Amino acid sequence: MKKLLLLAVSFICITFNTYSQVDQSPEVGIFEHLDQTLPMDLKFINDNNQVVTLKQLIDKPTILSFVYFDCPGLCSPLLEGVGDVIKKTDLELGKDYQVITISFNFRDTPEKAKEKKERFVEKYTKGKGDGWMFLTTDSVTIFKITNAAGFKTKAVGMDFIHPSAILAISPNGKITRYLYGINYLPIDFKMAIIEANKGQSRPTIQKVMDICYSYDPENKHFTLDILKISATIIIFILLLLVAILYLKRKINKNK
Repeated sequence: MKKLLLLAVSFICITFNTYSQVDQSPEVGIFEHLDQTLPMDLKFINDNNQVVTLKQLIDKPTILSFVYFDCPGLCSPLLEGVGDVIKKTDLELGKDYQVITISFNFRDTPEKAKEKKERFVEKYTKGKGDGWMFLTTDSVTIFKITNAAGFKTKAVGMDFIHPSAILAISPNGKITRYLYGINYLPIDFKMAIIEANKGQSRPTIQKVMDICYSYDPENKHFTLDILKISATIIIFILLLLVAILYLKRKINKNK
């Protein structure tokens, strides 16, 4: 029994060591900068081709997202997740809070931003398009804003490997919370906005980000990561087997 337990522990350690080698990259991911203030003087171009700064735009709690408009993977699902939670939240977009989406691809244009905005405004915001802004900018500004937000991407040809998360920003530009993934609970979304309005930061408890997906640069899309899924299933089965053997041994002793 002890040998079996030792084998199980060893296997789990090896597996998680493999995870760490696969998942942890200094180049891609979210590196939280809670309580830090975004550089509010950075200039962007909105979907009306006007030059604006974050200081001009951020005057209320703001949900900030980073995407690029030709993304073959997570960006559209992320925006759909934001749109879906906007519909489910009883706070009023444009009044109680706003959403700013920034493209991290310098090739994206205001015209593309307008097309993307029209698609999501029509579907999710009930005509309140002024509450959801889509911005583009140059490569230097992109680096500054993503670096300040702790949002790290890596270019792969014309596409990017990138994380999926949204940020809650206070009216004075302070980062107060990160929400991970592409689907968001209305209560988490609402609380993030309320806390941002008060300038209160909250550490992230659940950091689920791209956990079942990896980027396939050859086919240029995100695919299920079989290694992670298989390893998780094997660990579960092994732990279940250990538990069954332990219970059987305990029952036999009591007979």
